[in-house]
Formats: sequence, structure tokens, C-alpha cells
Amino acid sequence: MESSLRLSTVILPIHRWHDGGRQVWRRAEELGFRTAFTYDHLSWRAPFRDGPWFGALPTLMAAASATDRIRLGALVTSPNFRHPVTLAKELITLDDVSAGRVTLGIGAGGNGFDATALGQEAWTPRERADRFGEFVPLLDRLLTEDVVSHDGAFYSANEVRNIPGCVQRPRLPLAIAATGPRGLALAARHGQAWVTTGDPKRRDTPEQSLDAIRHQLKRLSAACEEIGRDPGEVKKILLTGFTPDRLLDSVDAFVDFAGTYAQLGFTEIVVHWPVRDSIFAADETVFERIATESLAQVS
Repeated sequence: MESSLRLSTVILPIHRWHDGGRQVWRRAEELGFRTAFTYDHLSWRAPFRDGPWFGALPTLMAAASATDRIRLGALVTSPNFRHPVTLAKELITLDDVSAGRVTLGIGAGGNGFDATALGQEAWTPRERADRFGEFVPLLDRLLTEDVVSHDGAFYSANEVRNIPGCVQRPRLPLAIAATGPRGLALAARHGQAWVTTGDPKRRDTPEQSLDAIRHQLKRLSAACEEIGRDPGEVKKILLTGFTPDRLLDSVDAFVDFAGTYAQLGFTEIVVHWPVRDSIFAADETVFERIATESLAQVS
């Protein structure tokens, strides 16, 4: 019996489109990945910071034209350099071009990479949470209502038109990355999915990481129950690559890992497309076997 778990991938925006980039996205579709995400940053950590790094939404637009079935998304967008009004317009356009294949991963952002790129001081954790708390509900409205006005502490919208809206109704799905109480409350209220990479303070061993994620799931359930929502309605997405687990070493290693997290209630596991000479280096043959063979073995 086939597992209900879905396998997705992150393709870093490092590939020139006419020098192999198109082929990578098409190959992801051929391998049967549920979704191909990319990171929405202006630049990223070493060794990628001083190399090619393209814009997420134009890359996804190109990918939408190069593919037919695979879902596409950003994992994750943040308020660090985005505004809800302009982001909503671009997302509605992308959803239209892709014929309704877009998922938006969204998070509060951090204090690196994009935090000071526009010349501002890096926001404190409290200010990031405050901005995120206004950003998500406003974006939700902009993606669902034809005309929106808003005068907030951080963001404004003056009779903004978003016609015809999303192909997906009532709007494209939001996958909200959150671990703190305010972010989890947003995920419970506005998210069709919740995203985690685990707990950066509890990643010394795979067992420790698993325990931390189990605790996060309990907190998400509590946030859902507080507003009367069934926690089962929120899909759970695990973005891998940041814990000590060696899940891409072999098909068996991935099957064991995926089975453990499927039992916890995760509905989607995301793995990084291999990048040589980086933390995402992996045997490409094994990677493709994982993509095509592993889910049938997960119980």
C-alpha cells in the first residue's frame, strides 16, 4: 500500500536557466516530486553567498513554463525584503501562469542574509514577530479579496486591486514556518501547512532532533485547539538538511527516516537537490532512487 507521505525537493536558485537550470526543474518533475521549492533570499550562506544566486519568483515563473504537473513554491519568503501588496500581485500572476500549482512557504525571517540588505538595521526577534503577525493576515486578505485597504503599524494598502485573484480558491495555500508561540498561532489560523527544520538548539543527535520536533508538533496542536481547529487539517512539512540525520546516504536510510516522521504525522518531506562541494552534496544516483523508489516502502 502506497504511503500518504509526499516527497518534495528544494532546488537552490543557483543554476543559469539556459545552462542547465531548465533541465533541473524538468528532471524534478520527471522523478515524481510532489513540489519543487526554491529559497527566497537575496543571497545566502557560504559557499553560495559569493556565487550565482537568482531571484525566487522569476525562477518559479520560468519553472512554471517549463513544467506541467509538479507543484512549485518558495520555501520560505519573509518580510525581510518583501511587502504584502507587491508579493500578492506577483503570487497571483505566478498562480495563473502555473495553472494553480503554487504553494507559498512563508516565515518571519532571521537576522542574516537579507536582514540588512535594504540598508535597515536588523530587526529584533520581537519586531520580526510583530511584522510577521501583520504581514500574514494582510497577505491572506490580498490573495482572497478583490479590493483591500489596510493601515497598519508596518504595512499599508490603499484600495489595492487583485483581480481576478488566484486560480486556486479561495487562494493559493500558505505553508507557514514557525516554532514560537506567535508564529504557531499564525500557522493555526492561516496556514494550510506548517513547516519546520527542527530546533537549531537541539540537533546534536538524530534522537534529540526527533524529540524536539515531537515537542513542536504538540505546541502546534495546542495552537490549533485554542482556536477550535482540528490539528489534522494542517499539513506538516519537514525541511531536511539541517539535522544530523544521514537520510540521503541510501534508500534504506531514507525509508527508515521517513517512516519515523510519517508516524509523527508529517505529510511531506523536503530534500535538497544535490549540490556538489556543499552541505547538500549527495550521490545523485542514490538521490534519484530515493525519489522514485522510497515512498512505496514507507509504512
